[in-house]
Amino acid sequence: GIMNLLERFNCTLRQRVSRLVRKTLSFSKKLENHVGAIWYFIHHYNASLSV
Repeated sequence: GIMNLLERFNCTLRQRVSRLVRKTLSFSKKLENHVGAIWYFIHHYNASLSV
């Protein structure tokens, strides 16, 4: 169902965007950089699905 897709996307997001794994390992000083990294991943992830 829809929850399975959301959980899968959440796991993929956490694996690919290092800023979401642990705060001490990789972090953004600015909120704009954090949002930009997530936006960049989502944009490329969606582009790879549409091929």
